[in-house]
Formats: sequence, C-alpha cells, structure tokens
Amino acid sequence: MRPSPFYLLAGALTWPLLHGVYRLRPEGVENLPKSGGFVLAANHTSNFDPFPLAMPLWPRRFLRFMAKSELYWWPLGALISAGGGFPVRRGERDVEAIRTAVELAREGHIVAMFPHGTRQRKGLVKKYQPRPHTGAARIALDAGVPLVPAAIAGTDRLSRLERLRVRYGKPMPLDDLRDLEPGIAAREATDRLMTEIERLQEGL
Repeated sequence: MRPSPFYLLAGALTWPLLHGVYRLRPEGVENLPKSGGFVLAANHTSNFDPFPLAMPLWPRRFLRFMAKSELYWWPLGALISAGGGFPVRRGERDVEAIRTAVELAREGHIVAMFPHGTRQRKGLVKKYQPRPHTGAARIALDAGVPLVPAAIAGTDRLSRLERLRVRYGKPMPLDDLRDLEPGIAAREATDRLMTEIERLQEGL
C-alpha cells in the first residue's frame, strides 16, 4: 500500500528532524514483513512515538493508527485521515474501530497500536497499573496477520535532544491460539506481546 501525498510530505519534512537532530537509530528492520498487512505494537511514552516508529518504513510503507474521535473536526480530521488515522471512541468498546483495523490489516496495511493504552512515565510506579489493552492481539488474530512487537526509546526526552531509538522484534507465533475462545486467545497473545516488548526495551 502506497502512502498518501500528505503522508509522503509529512515524512519528507520530519526526516531531517528525526535523522539530523535526534539521530534516529532503528534496529531489527529486517524483522518486519516485506509485504502484506500486519499489526505493529509498541510501548507508549510520548505523543511523538508514531514518528520514529514509522520513519524507518518511509517512504515505501506507512502506518495506519487509531485517533481520538474528538479530533475529527474540520480541517484537522481530514489531515489525520490523510496521515493514516481513523477514528476511535476512547473509553468505550469501539467495535467499529476494531472492525476497521481488521479490514485494513487484511487489505495489506500496517496497523500501529500501543497496547499500554496510556502513556507511561519512566521510573514512575503507579499504585494501580491497568491491564494492557488486547486490541492489538485481537486485530492480528481476527485478520489472520502477523503481530510484530516493537520498542521505542527517547521520545520522553525530546527537550534534551537525546538520540531516538526504535527496535523491531520478529513476528510472534500465534497459530497455537487460533482455535481457542477469542477472549482467551487475545489475552494470551497480549501477555506474550507485553513480555516481548519489555524484552526489546532492555538496553535500548
């Protein structure tokens, strides 16, 4: 799937920033499927996370991602859609957004997800840690596409001009889960996914 003209333009404008100012260092790009759709799931520490996650694939491929439905007002909504986004109603089970993501993955798109749901702060220990969202696993299982873990570092320290780093893992084996009840399969796949994301974060 080819990116939209707006996506290509945004990539061209941010390339000097990511590679020049922040010296983006990608690892494991060879692990990403060369064709076909898949779900790319990563940790989440900043609203800037999608940029280093997407840049190593630009300009050949682009990411599709869920965006808060509140942002879909003119002209911002049109720009978000041109940049790969599609709306999701946060705080409720948005069946339509999941269905859209499954269809996109089946059509050959890369659907980017952040299973933590909310941004994490390094070193902060919360009294209550919400369980990771199962959406990424559900989409991959329903669409029959690979689930690829990734880890991002440096986006929570942009003001310090530290190096940005992204590490892509290998597609995760899910075939043994496809005959299980959907909810159980999604939870087991999510547990495996979070373990792998944590492993990728080590030393990043």
